[in-house]
Amino acid sequence: MVSLLLVEDDPAIRISLTRALTATGHVVASVPYGGVALSAVLRDQPDLVVLDLGLPDIDGRDVLGMLRGVSDIPVIVATARDDEQEIVRLLDAGADDYLVKPFSAGQLDARIRAVLRRTTEAAAAGPLTVGELTVDARARVARLAGTVLDLKPKEFELLLFLAENAGAVVSKRDLMVEVWRQPYGGADKTVDVHLSWLRRKLGETAAEPRYLHTVRGVGVKLAPPEPAASPEPAEPSGPAYG
Repeated sequence: MVSLLLVEDDPAIRISLTRALTATGHVVASVPYGGVALSAVLRDQPDLVVLDLGLPDIDGRDVLGMLRGVSDIPVIVATARDDEQEIVRLLDAGADDYLVKPFSAGQLDARIRAVLRRTTEAAAAGPLTVGELTVDARARVARLAGTVLDLKPKEFELLLFLAENAGAVVSKRDLMVEVWRQPYGGADKTVDVHLSWLRRKLGETAAEPRYLHTVRGVGVKLAPPEPAASPEPAEPSGPAYG
């Protein structure tokens, strides 16, 4: 049984979704305000938040940022704007998925199950290790040689997905689908920018990669650094004559 917090200011939508999601077996609490939602997350610790952006007290984007400052709870954003740049910004800010209004309760339930399945499977797998890099999905922490990396939410998710597929070349289209939840791929620039930020935090560049290796025309691969080459043995000197 999954506990949900529905943050929606429209009474009709709030009541309708609460009834429909309860009928599917979820335990649903609903609130109309962002400030109340933040308190409810800290107090009740639900399994997932469904967050409408058009709230009367605090903009939903700001609520998302505040949530990410105190919790790694999965968040599905409900937005009225079917705009790729806006959706990318929301996902970069820490949303796990999104739905564009209008949507049905059935669609929302399917997204809830998919997000929880992903987060549960990632947590059960335990920390992933690639060379001196460790990525802990449950704690949402990545470390390089024991030092915690300061990653934004989408940078962490990008690194996590690459770590889950370590050694394999992943296309940019697949990254857009799996990390940014963009069903038709595209937006190579978004991927390139985030890879550039991630490289900087891993202490490398595209010209001198250590962990992130670009395969031109195919995609990118996360792999441990190549071991340092052993120094060539010195040439034996000729015989010494006294």
